Amino acid sequence: QVQLVESGGGLVQPGGSLRLSCAASGSIFSIYAMGWYRQAPGKQRELVVSISSGGSTNYADSVKGRFTVSRDNAKNLVHLQMNSLKPEDTAVYYCNADVETRGSRWIRRVYWGQGTQVTVSL
Repeated sequence: QVQLVESGGGLVQPGGSLRLSCAASGSIFSIYAMGWYRQAPGKQRELVVSISSGGSTNYADSVKGRFTVSRDNAKNLVHLQMNSLKPEDTAVYYCNADVETRGSRWIRRVYWGQGTQVTVSL
């Protein structure tokens, strides 16, 4: 089994910064793409950014220039540095990872973390 655990959410004023982290653990053979998604109240979950195992990134237009994703493949970690935060960034942020495990069967599937709340408000 694979677990993803996010950390680093919280309350921040507009213009402030937060750094989210996501740690993957379990019987991992390989992790392909990892990503951050967010879901605001009453809205659908949306992609914030994805990062491939080679470091290629794909940012949502709404966060380009403000958010930066990084990844530590050796430690199965992905981080999201969020700067110049706006009230519209308020949401639950979820980490996901495309993981291959090799137990009695080789399985590749996407796992999700439990989410961490980010609130941008005065």
